[in-house]
Amino acid sequence: MESNLHFSKVSEHLDQIPSPCYVMEESLLRRNLELIRSVKERAGVEIILAFKSFAMWKSFPIFREYIQYTTASSPYEARLALEEFGSKAHTYSPAYIESDFPEIIRCSSHITFNSFSQYERFYPLVKAAAEPVSCGLRINPEYSEVEVELYNPCAPGTRFGVTADLLPPCLPEGIEGFHCHCHCESSSYELEHTLSHVEAKFSHWFPQLKWLNLGGGHLMTREDYDVEHLIKLLQGLKSRYPHLQIILEPGSAFTWQTGPLVSTVVDIVESRGIRTAILDVSFTCHMPDCLEMPYQPKVRGAETLPDDAAKKAGAGEYIYRLGGNSCLSGDYMGAWRFDHPLQVGERIVFEDMIHYTMVKTNMFNGIQHPSIALLHTDGRLEVYKHFTYEDYKNRMS
Repeated sequence: MESNLHFSKVSEHLDQIPSPCYVMEESLLRRNLELIRSVKERAGVEIILAFKSFAMWKSFPIFREYIQYTTASSPYEARLALEEFGSKAHTYSPAYIESDFPEIIRCSSHITFNSFSQYERFYPLVKAAAEPVSCGLRINPEYSEVEVELYNPCAPGTRFGVTADLLPPCLPEGIEGFHCHCHCESSSYELEHTLSHVEAKFSHWFPQLKWLNLGGGHLMTREDYDVEHLIKLLQGLKSRYPHLQIILEPGSAFTWQTGPLVSTVVDIVESRGIRTAILDVSFTCHMPDCLEMPYQPKVRGAETLPDDAAKKAGAGEYIYRLGGNSCLSGDYMGAWRFDHPLQVGERIVFEDMIHYTMVKTNMFNGIQHPSIALLHTDGRLEVYKHFTYEDYKNRMS
C-alpha cells in the first residue's frame, strides 16, 4: 500500500484549520479501512478496532461501513463500544474491579481474563448474567520481537497472561478462547514467528476453544507491510484449525498516516547557538509517545536530523529544535532542517498524529489542548471538539 502521506490534502486547507488541531482526513482513513476490510474478507478472519489507540467516536459511522466490532480494556471503553459504535466490546483488562464488573458484562460480548484468580473471582458473575458472554484467557507465549521493553508485552516478568506450564489439561468451565498480544507496529513475518511459538506451546488446547485472538500490533497499512503474506498466514492458520474464529485487534493500522497535528510557531529563541522554535503544542502533553518510545516525528516540509545537529548548525542553515509550550525542561525534540528561516505565526505540521495521541494526552500546565477535526472528502472541515478552560477546570475538581 502506497504511503498515505502522498495523498494528504491538509496543506491545501491550513487557512481553515484552528491551531493547535489534530486533523484526520476522511479520504486517508477510508484507504486504510478498505485495505483492512479486504484482508478480513480474503483471510476469513475478524478484524476489530482497539480503542486504546483511537477512540474519536464522532468518526465511528465511517468505521461501521467497514467493520463491526471493537476491543476495550476498561468500563468506559466498553460503554463507548456499546453506545457509540453500536456493538458490544471484546474486553480484556489486566485486572477487573468488582464494582466495575457488572458494567463490563453489560457492554461486552467477549471477556478475557488475565489470570486464573481473575477467572475464579468473576466467571460466576458472567455465568449468572442474563445474556451470554464468551470468556477467554490471555496466554503468554513468552516470545516477542518488540525491542523496546516498555512496549514488550511478553518481556520476562510481564504482568500479562498465563504461560503454558500453568494451564491444566482440561480448561476451566466457560473458557472458549485464547487471547495473546505479542506485537507493536510489527510485520507479518514477526507474526509468522510468533505463531510458531503459540502453536508449539498452546495448540494442544485448541480443540477445546472456539476462538483465538491474536491481539494487536499488526501494522498492515504501513507502506512496506507484506499484506499478501499476512493473508496467506491467516488462511493457513484457518486451514489447520477450521473450527477456530481468528480475531485480530490492531490499533495503529486503522489510523496510520491518516492525519497530522497542526501547530503554530509562537516564538523563536536562541541559546549558545541552538535555535528553538517554541510551538503552541507540547510533546509531553500532546505527543507523549515521541518521548516515551522515543521517536522523532516527521514534520511536513522539513528534514529530520540527529538531535545533535542543532548544536552544529552552521551559518545560513535553518536548523531548529522544536519546543513545547510547557514549563518542563525536557519538552522539546529535534533537530529539523527547513529550507527557510521560521517565522512567528508559521504553521508546523507534525505527520501521523491520529493514533496513540488523543487517547493519551493530558492538560498539564493548563496549556491549550489541540482541537479535534475531520477533513471530509469534499474539503469541508468539521471541528468535532474545541477544548476550553472549562475542560481543564472540570478535570481538576
